[in-house]
Amino acid sequence: MLPLLQLTADGEEHSIREAVDALANQFGLSSGERSELLPSGKQARFANRIGWASTALRKAILLKPTRSSHFRITGRGRELLAQKPGSITDKLLRQYSEYTEYVGSSQRKSAGAQSQSEQMDTTASNASPLERLTEAYSQLTQEVADQLLARVKSSSPEFFERLVVELLHKMGYGGSFRDAAQAIGRSGDGGVDGVIKEDRLGLDMIYVQAKRYTVNNVPAGDLRNFVGALAEKNARKGVFITTSAFAAGAIEVPRKIEGKTLVLVDGDQLVRLMTDYSVGTVNVETFQIPRIDDDYFEGEPIA
Repeated sequence: MLPLLQLTADGEEHSIREAVDALANQFGLSSGERSELLPSGKQARFANRIGWASTALRKAILLKPTRSSHFRITGRGRELLAQKPGSITDKLLRQYSEYTEYVGSSQRKSAGAQSQSEQMDTTASNASPLERLTEAYSQLTQEVADQLLARVKSSSPEFFERLVVELLHKMGYGGSFRDAAQAIGRSGDGGVDGVIKEDRLGLDMIYVQAKRYTVNNVPAGDLRNFVGALAEKNARKGVFITTSAFAAGAIEVPRKIEGKTLVLVDGDQLVRLMTDYSVGTVNVETFQIPRIDDDYFEGEPIA
């Protein structure tokens, strides 16, 4: 936020796009750093941070908007620069009532509230609110994934069979749910295997094997046996699902076979797919994050 405010010290009107280019040059960012995307893949991380920095400065009345995505420094902004601050942080901005109202901060003096404020202050200068939200989301989903994998590993073979059937069906494989359930049968060794339709019309078939391991990784021998099963059934496509991981040698097996496609799904990917397709999980909150459509307001002055 401080470099952005310093950029406007000339009193001229500046734009977000101009600020992104100017500050990227000032920081000596490489082309890769300039184009690095947020986890959502929809916006450049650096541009996002500049956008949020300008929002914070405007809410503290250190910058004032002139027109869409354009702004200039205010008298208050000049006063702050004259104080030569080492940085501009969330904690510093909270001295301005307008900013405090914007963030919805209370005036609680409890130690807990102070700790939370200090924690926010630590991250505010390094990450935008969207980045912090994304990080919080990642932590929450990872916690759920860890718990989900533990539950799957402790389930019965029969339950795991139904889980695999439901997941594959929700992903669009196996035709109808009944078809998928009939095509996959428990092998008796803690896993399931069978041949299912790739689509509802059955234009191609996929051979499936799953291993519900609780400790050991899947060895290369199991993958070689699976490749042999594919050959016996004249199957060109296979999916091997496990609740654990694949040994180093096992990972190499699919790369050495020709004329067949073999996909490996380890425990981490399994629970990600379960979360994506709501198998064993339910969504408790949905957040839609809006942003201004600058093209819509292009050229319009701000009163």
